Amino acid sequence: MNLRRRLLAYLVGLHLIFLAFTLVLFLDAPLLLVTVEVLLVASFVGGLHLAGRALEPLSYTQRFHDLLQDQDYAARLLDTRDSELNDLIKLFNNMLGALYQERLVLGEQRGFLERLLEATPSAVIVFDFDGRISLFNASADKLLALGEAKGLPLAHWLAAGAAPGDSAAQRRHSLVKQLDALPLGESRLLTDPDGRRYRGQRGHFTDRGFARHFLLVEELTEELESSERATYEKLVRVLAHEVNNTVAATGSVLESLLFYSSQLAERDSDDFRTAIVAVKRRNVSLGEFIERFTRVAKMPAAELRPAALAGMLDDIAALYREPCRARGVALEWTRRDAIAPMALDSHLMEQALINIVKNAMEAAEASGGGYIHLELASENEGLRLSVIDSGNRLGEVAGGQLFTPFFTTKKGGQGIGLLFVREVLNRHGLRYRLAPNGRQETQFDIWFA
Repeated sequence: MNLRRRLLAYLVGLHLIFLAFTLVLFLDAPLLLVTVEVLLVASFVGGLHLAGRALEPLSYTQRFHDLLQDQDYAARLLDTRDSELNDLIKLFNNMLGALYQERLVLGEQRGFLERLLEATPSAVIVFDFDGRISLFNASADKLLALGEAKGLPLAHWLAAGAAPGDSAAQRRHSLVKQLDALPLGESRLLTDPDGRRYRGQRGHFTDRGFARHFLLVEELTEELESSERATYEKLVRVLAHEVNNTVAATGSVLESLLFYSSQLAERDSDDFRTAIVAVKRRNVSLGEFIERFTRVAKMPAAELRPAALAGMLDDIAALYREPCRARGVALEWTRRDAIAPMALDSHLMEQALINIVKNAMEAAEASGGGYIHLELASENEGLRLSVIDSGNRLGEVAGGQLFTPFFTTKKGGQGIGLLFVREVLNRHGLRYRLAPNGRQETQFDIWFA
């Protein structure tokens, strides 16, 4: 029984008692009996009126509660003729107005946040309280191919694994593994098998009093390569200046010393000349060594002209077929599709391809002989050039290290060959990948749009 009914029962019961007493006490005095009954009726009516007035705020409270339940914050309660009740109605209306404005602001902010997430190039992944994915933007979907990921933990893709030869799945598996192990509050450099580099960060925010995690992933390949290039070029310029000055001065002194060889005894003259020539040869080698580094730092801008890529590869294959045969390595075309001439800087591209084939030859030779396959194939995503060797020397090498200045897998290597190749391909705006292909081979792919 609600309060209104309890009050009504109380008034009825009380006045019935009074009526019974009146009938007992004033039954012999009709006039007094009528007067008392009229007063009891008036008291009952007045009590009902006062109870209704007293309970009216509760009815408005119930209406306010219903509006809150329906989230109808735009509605307003109507004023009455009671000034005291109007104060309560005004308070309720002010609260509804504040809630409406707050909801409007939150809606606008949420809409802005959703548009911002879709527009940002950084991948954003938000998790629920149980660590399952609850939100991700288009960049995250493009990077990790999440698809129908909502409600699944990030480790779901680790359990699925990656099929051998599926480069996209391997890249996703590698990134997901690194992201899943990323500690809260830390930012780390991540790499994928293609050599691309990313900055991953795990943070958290508070939702309804509990922490929820999120991941931010930003590709840094271009930024890092620009920074590395600037540092490399500065270092090479300083080294080249000092070494070239020393080589030139030393070469001049050595030439002058050869003049005095005729003034020595015949036996001493031969030894003296042999020593000076050996030092001169070493001096020239030092100059050539630093020249190989400056060739990358001083690389000219690419001058794009129509060039026959297949003909360029024919020349390189003819150039290296005999050296390969002498090393026990077979160099052959395995696929060659007909293609039209394309815009390339033929000088830079030819030198880059020579470096790739030379590296493949040395890798195949180091593994005890083998083969090099050249493929030029037209595919849905464009033209693909592949140089495949049986060396398989990159199985334990992280993809992010391969194109790092001064990093090499060859004994006595200088770490500039792949750096030169990277610079040439970047200046042509080409996508490339160097990695094991899952068949005990190393494959260098270049995609020409």
